[in-house]
Amino acid sequence: MSQSGKCPFMHGSFTDNKTSPTEWWPKSLNLDILHQHDKKTNPLGEDFDYKKELQKLDFEALEKDMHELMTDEQDWWPADWGHYGGLMIRMAWHSAGSYRLADGRGGAGLGNLRFAPLNSWPDNANLDKAKRLLWPIKKKYGNAISWADLIIFAGNMAYESMGLKTFGFGFGREDIWHPEKDVYWGAEKEFLAKSENRYEDLSKPETLESSLGATHMGLIYVNPEGVNGKPDPLKTAAMVRETFKRMAMSDEETVALAAGGHTVGKCHGASAEEVGAEPEGADIIEQGLGWNKSGGTAKANEAITSGLEGAWTTNPTQWDNGYFYLLFTYDWELKKSPAGAWQWEPINIKEEDKVPDASDPSIKKNPIMTDADMGLIKDPIYRKISEKFYNDPNHFADVFSRAWFKLTHRDMGPRACYFGPYVPEEDLIWQDPVPVGNADYDVEVLKKKIEDTGLSISEMVATAWDSARTFRGSDKRGGANGARIRLATQSSWECNEPERLSKVLAILEPLAQEVGSSIADAIVLAGGVGVEKAAKKAGFNVNVPFLAGRGDSTEEMTEDDSFLVLEPIHDGFRNWQKHNHTVNTEELLLDRAQLMGLTAPEMTVLIGGMRVLGTNHRGNKQGVFTENPGSLSNDFFVHLTDMSYAWEAVGKNKYHLIDRKTRDVKWIASRVDLIFGSNSILRSYAEVYAQDDNKQKFVQDFINAWTKVMNADRFDLDRRDL
Repeated sequence: MSQSGKCPFMHGSFTDNKTSPTEWWPKSLNLDILHQHDKKTNPLGEDFDYKKELQKLDFEALEKDMHELMTDEQDWWPADWGHYGGLMIRMAWHSAGSYRLADGRGGAGLGNLRFAPLNSWPDNANLDKAKRLLWPIKKKYGNAISWADLIIFAGNMAYESMGLKTFGFGFGREDIWHPEKDVYWGAEKEFLAKSENRYEDLSKPETLESSLGATHMGLIYVNPEGVNGKPDPLKTAAMVRETFKRMAMSDEETVALAAGGHTVGKCHGASAEEVGAEPEGADIIEQGLGWNKSGGTAKANEAITSGLEGAWTTNPTQWDNGYFYLLFTYDWELKKSPAGAWQWEPINIKEEDKVPDASDPSIKKNPIMTDADMGLIKDPIYRKISEKFYNDPNHFADVFSRAWFKLTHRDMGPRACYFGPYVPEEDLIWQDPVPVGNADYDVEVLKKKIEDTGLSISEMVATAWDSARTFRGSDKRGGANGARIRLATQSSWECNEPERLSKVLAILEPLAQEVGSSIADAIVLAGGVGVEKAAKKAGFNVNVPFLAGRGDSTEEMTEDDSFLVLEPIHDGFRNWQKHNHTVNTEELLLDRAQLMGLTAPEMTVLIGGMRVLGTNHRGNKQGVFTENPGSLSNDFFVHLTDMSYAWEAVGKNKYHLIDRKTRDVKWIASRVDLIFGSNSILRSYAEVYAQDDNKQKFVQDFINAWTKVMNADRFDLDRRDL
């Protein structure tokens, strides 16, 4: 066979060649999600400190430049009505709107709208132009503002420039420099595939696949034409309710956001001509832009995004109550846009209520509504809210500004992560507030009191772990700070072993009160005491680092409904799952480790340590490969890699390690345990910790990883202190 047409280099002509191990062996465990944002991808270097750079930012000058940008029209991409506000709001919205409460992933916090797949979703058509319009400002202010912050700030400034007083703004979003691989957007292999692929029962919106929010691959929320493109406002309203619920939005917030988002800007579907490929599929001469027509750009009156065509209000560059005025004043009928999409238009509309053409103000056109817009007056609950907003524009503006702030800041974490002069003083419940804790107490006194309680190593370590493991770096929620594990929502969780938790808290709470510490500090300190005791049993005198100052949150500071999603339904570190899953337990472990911000070596050493410490859920013996539970030894790895044992499957997720000579069952194990001997990468780590000369390294690495978990949510501190 001739090889003359093939690339002579080992990497292949393009990266679509199937040469990676996971493509050869698709069932192998892919650890890439644990290392996807390796510092090698960051051009700013390992020492770059964004918060330090933010302190150099001239906020007043930036605000001035942003206002000027809104009406500084560019020939290469003309602004609708001479104002880029609608485009900038849509960019900010679609950057933030990918957030989902279930796992905290998506959202605007990392600037991932710059990369695939989001930069090429059908719903994000022409947002590439908005980013390019921002480039002169990014170029001017450089490292002092991230793309993630700039994208959202542009949306805020757009609303301000059109007359809305926004609730505030927090800077502090740090950019990533590589596409995210950990976000599951759905199993479909094509954009805009039918909704049936995502629902158990399409008539029941709540049956949407658990971690997803949008009705179709490539959409932020719902199909604007109706369910699967078939207009039915009531059905669409039900889909909208479920989608926004999955962002922890109430019905009132949902109506406010839908109406406020459609108070400005327009849909684009003026032409039925086919546009070019999305940015990731476009020709090299497009230089990262997409959706252009062959021989010219699909801009201004030729632009196509959703396929619907028209504005929602008479004055699309002004914040007003025109959206509800038109919605309630006129009857609406279904029509097709020039691009062939279903949209609703008013019947017998007055000339003065029509909309000036976005490029030629002398031409008047009908306003339009999507199927979701019509749902706001067809759904009884939404209609009642809409009527209230229509009759009280000030209330509408207030609810919207707060909901917009929530939408664009939800994945930033607590207020301690916000920076800049526009940060609101008010603590909002969805920010999971934690009171400032007391760091001025005698830690050694508390430590001695804990040591004398008689609590076992496993009781102390498991309680601290359970308190901290809820943290997820995706939206910076959960964790040990606040000690919410003692509150009603979490104290009854099966994963927390309520009886054991109640016993430990009953002992630690009075001690914390005696010395003036928070309960949160006492829980974490007790975990450290347990680790130190276990290390001493293994022959190592060590200190587990501890930083005082955590606070204790109250029930009033806790939004119970949104905290339900933080309940673990599996924890490979404690060899437990609430019920059987179709996904293998080792894949669930990876998901948990990634949310906690762990690397593969950190995950490995924590598994080995937690097993020998005897912290398995309710004392189950799977993976406890040691004769001395409670001793921080490397026994888990020693016995896992010992070839004098054979392994046999004896049930679903149940395995025996059998002595090859006697055929006696020596140990029992789960898939999570055995994956560290089966997967070639994880085995390489396990072998390091099994070595005779690495017993002390194992202890120290475990302590380092443990401390990282305990401090993951300490946003009240300079991260360099951790």
